[in-house]
Amino acid sequence: MGWHGSLALRYRCEDGHTRVHDRHDGPLRVLKSFHPEGERVCHSVLVHPPGGIVGGDTLAIEIEIEPEAHALVTTPGATRFYRSLGEPATQTLAVRAAAGSRLEWLPLETLAYSGCIAENRARFALAPGAEMIGWDLTALGLPASDQPFVAGRFTQSIELPGRWLERGTVRGDDAALLDSPLGWAGQRTLATLWFAAGGAIAAERRESLLEAARAACDAHPLGRHAGATAVDPGVIVVRVLAPRVEPAMALLAAIWRAWRLLAWQLEASPPRVWRT
Repeated sequence: MGWHGSLALRYRCEDGHTRVHDRHDGPLRVLKSFHPEGERVCHSVLVHPPGGIVGGDTLAIEIEIEPEAHALVTTPGATRFYRSLGEPATQTLAVRAAAGSRLEWLPLETLAYSGCIAENRARFALAPGAEMIGWDLTALGLPASDQPFVAGRFTQSIELPGRWLERGTVRGDDAALLDSPLGWAGQRTLATLWFAAGGAIAAERRESLLEAARAACDAHPLGRHAGATAVDPGVIVVRVLAPRVEPAMALLAAIWRAWRLLAWQLEASPPRVWRT
């Protein structure tokens, strides 16, 4: 039968205070919401108590951010798609962000175990005036435990409607994609970071964000496997290939800190669960 879980979050800003109301059904919920950097920014930690997603599981997250609210959403650990006996496992995220709102979607990594049949979909609808920073880190198999990704398939979709659609499937037996320099180049972690606005970003501001991302890449050992570009006047994307999650996460976090300060004049406040 599989687990079926849903979680709906609604962030509202009143008198400069962002508050969240949540509703859940099944094994998906908010572990904690708090305000470590003042009342304007609400941090939420989402948790899936079973600890992994298997064939037949369906998880759905909906996030609504009202005008002027600022939400930072993360997870306390990796999202794990385990080996399937034939049924697909699916996780979906749908975000609607109103004018003047901000979102930071910063979950920890997604691990695709060998033999999984999985799909991870995310859709971000940003109204004019809304902005976000988001990332996705996908790691194939557990190479450090001698469990390479050699079977199954993983499909990833990231969408900003009408402006950027990223969708692809990787199979464990597709050596041409996994090992080719035109594909994963023998790496097993693919990280994507983006800054997006509900409309065009002013050219000077967009260039500053690009320069900050490229400077961070140049200063990092993964720099030759990383790049930044503006795929749309309102969307900046950074891509990183790495052998492991940790160096890719470190690079993305460095760019996130730089972007947060440049775009919003906010010092980074890394969630404490990242260190536990």
